Amino acid sequence: MTKRNGSALLAALAAVVVLISVGIYVGVGGARSGGDPAAATRPQHNNNGASAHGNGNGNGNGGNNSAAPAATGRWVGTWSAAPAAAEPNSLHGHAGKSIRNVVHTSVGGTGVRVRLSNLYGTRPLSITAASVALAAAPSNPTAASDSLRRLTFAGRPAVSVPAGQEVVSDPVRFAVPAAADLLVSTYSPTSAGPATYHPYARQTSYLAEGDRTADPRGFAYTEQSPFWRYLTGVDVYSAEAEGTVVVIGDSITDGITSTAGANHRWPDFLAQRLREERGAPRYGVLNQGISGNRVLVDGSRFSPNNGPSGLSRFERDVLTRSEVQAVVLHLGINDILKTPRQLEAERIVEGLQQMVRQAHGRGIRVTGGTLLPFGGHRGYSAETETVRRQVNQAIRSGRVFDAVVDFDRALRDPAAPHRLLPAYDSGDHLHPSDEGFRAMAHALDLRDLKGSAPARL
Repeated sequence: MTKRNGSALLAALAAVVVLISVGIYVGVGGARSGGDPAAATRPQHNNNGASAHGNGNGNGNGGNNSAAPAATGRWVGTWSAAPAAAEPNSLHGHAGKSIRNVVHTSVGGTGVRVRLSNLYGTRPLSITAASVALAAAPSNPTAASDSLRRLTFAGRPAVSVPAGQEVVSDPVRFAVPAAADLLVSTYSPTSAGPATYHPYARQTSYLAEGDRTADPRGFAYTEQSPFWRYLTGVDVYSAEAEGTVVVIGDSITDGITSTAGANHRWPDFLAQRLREERGAPRYGVLNQGISGNRVLVDGSRFSPNNGPSGLSRFERDVLTRSEVQAVVLHLGINDILKTPRQLEAERIVEGLQQMVRQAHGRGIRVTGGTLLPFGGHRGYSAETETVRRQVNQAIRSGRVFDAVVDFDRALRDPAAPHRLLPAYDSGDHLHPSDEGFRAMAHALDLRDLKGSAPARL
């Protein structure tokens, strides 16, 4: 072989390598996405059964480097908030305003995509601009330097989300740290009816007049909000995370009495354990708690303190998430306490079993939590305490869940087992304090979250 021919061959081989590398980079995003296409849209299991499809009329992607991350990995959930209701007193949504939601990641990755919901809207939600960025400081609307990325939907900067549906953005190359605050901003020029929201965020988000989604500065975001609007999930592309654990529950899981802005809900402490403890499964943690939530009874459309029942939303909020490897379920206390009170323990137990069967249908194990004591709360009585104990007895018997986390035993006062230990009581005798939430996370045996065949119940 001549020197000239050898050089030409080497050059040709190098060109082939570059082409293959580019192909891998662009194509890897959908390779292991837990069944989610790169620009997925899906229904919110509404009665109309239709799916939302990106149909924005923008031209191009605004230079956002929208592409799958260059690594072998999978899409996992790093943050979520269950859509709870239509925002009261917002019949016209927030037309003409930018909404900058502040959310906290559980795991990091090399790419990001977000889920936006119009579940409670009455008309299509027109989002003409959206972005994601790393917050410059915790709970701050200002983006870290050079971190803001525009989001696209099926390659376009705009999308129309039909009423009752959700949309997933295209993947964006983005170094997402674990345990960091992200800023997800959306702008809608027109009303879609009431905003789909999560009312008890325990986190300050922000609003600004006009389209400020591409503005890295926070000066325009002068209106503060305790809600998350439209945003229901953030996924990251990770070569390290093994999957996702979804925690579904009520206000105790929602962390309604945790310190605002501190990320001290019990699923936050669980995420910390999964990141830091040797031998722990490397899962993203999704908090799908809704304050006031019950196993059996749906709340009304505009009720900020109920949400659809666990049975109604289990498919939507748990089984459609990315790479779900395990579920932790903690529901039932509101069935006992809220009108109409459910005083037949077996009905609550049967509802829990139905959710477990749904998970088993997907090959997913479920760890269930015993109900916390609430002695001293206004809903406490000998009758409600009896029902709580009966539900817990069924849970501990092993006939409901694949594994049990005994929250009751971990947080109760040994001298008065019908009450929370004072150090774990937020003061209302029902919801834990920050230290109580920490104790809940540490009561869970992390080995129960590791993937294996569901138990035969």
